[in-house]
Amino acid sequence: MSDHDFTQPENFLILTGLMFLVVVFRYSFVAGIFYLVFYVIDPKSTRSRKIFSSGTSKKQFRKEIFWSTFTSMLFALAGAGMVVMWQLGYTAIYEEIDRFGWWWVPTSFLIAAFIHETYYYWFHRWMHKPRVYRLIHKTHHDSHITSPWTCFSFHPGEGLLQSLIIPMIVFFLPMHYWTIVALLTFMTITSAINHSNVEIYPKGFHKHWLGKWFIGATHHSLHHTQYKYNFGLYFTFWDKLMRTESEKYESNFEKHTSNH
Repeated sequence: MSDHDFTQPENFLILTGLMFLVVVFRYSFVAGIFYLVFYVIDPKSTRSRKIFSSGTSKKQFRKEIFWSTFTSMLFALAGAGMVVMWQLGYTAIYEEIDRFGWWWVPTSFLIAAFIHETYYYWFHRWMHKPRVYRLIHKTHHDSHITSPWTCFSFHPGEGLLQSLIIPMIVFFLPMHYWTIVALLTFMTITSAINHSNVEIYPKGFHKHWLGKWFIGATHHSLHHTQYKYNFGLYFTFWDKLMRTESEKYESNFEKHTSNH
């Protein structure tokens, strides 16, 4: 663990600032790559895979980047708070791989992803209650047709509630700090994939023994257009179990991958 005492206010502010830069860079880098590839460099090559061929605008992109930057600050505050709790000995974060062995690194990743998925699914359904939706979730759904920049575009209330789950997990689940970094990176990449408005997965992936459990752009775009289906974050298992997966998903996926 670092020798710096981040419980001191000035060090905490420095840590929060550094984490903010990291989160903004990760968001900008990942979303930017998707945007450049699908919208700038060669949009024609992905035209048949686009969920919607038009409907986004520079005004929408600017709004999404604004809210995503604000969300990044909330994520940075949560991350800095997690580091302070770690220094105070309140978390299960560890530094030495040998403490639990290499097998625990991917295992803890999958457990944390499962917990995060479960939290998000039910939290997401709660946000679609009319009063809650109007208060905090509508900001995200203002992007009726999504883009890579949509992935962190949240109202501050939603951003705050989303930022708490990883710190909550590490209070009881032993995780190496690089496993946490990997999970946060996975979250950013999958969010960019899901909001990209381009189906990147191969033909037939939605029926593959592994692929059928992963959410992609086709799956999540139906949530942004139908609202009452497809509430998952990374995986489809809660939607399948609770019968909230859109009946249009398979036909839409086949449509957007038919030429590949």
